[in-house]
This record gives sequence, structure tokens and C-alpha cells, in this order.
Amino acid sequence: MAVSCYLKRHGSNHDIFVNSKSGKKAPVPRHPEIKDSLCKLIRKQLGLADK
Repeated sequence: MAVSCYLKRHGSNHDIFVNSKSGKKAPVPRHPEIKDSLCKLIRKQLGLADK
């Protein structure tokens, strides 16, 4: 079963995404590229399994 996240709101430098199943939230920066370590942190904050 796929878990989906949705955009809750735009911030000045970040967008806030929410895991639709768990309700966990995470800020995601709007940059062309982000480091792998930040990707892992965002996935952890949203409660998504690390692949």
C-alpha cells in the first residue's frame, strides 16, 4: 500500500508536507538540490520507510 504525502502550505523558504496516513509533518526546503542526509531526515519526520 502506498503512503501519500500532501502539501499543507507554502512557507517563505520551506513547504510543509503532511503524511496523509499518520498526520506527521515535515518542512521541505525549496532548493534545486538537497543532500541525501536531509532527504533521510525528511522521510523519518514523515514516518516513511527508508528504502
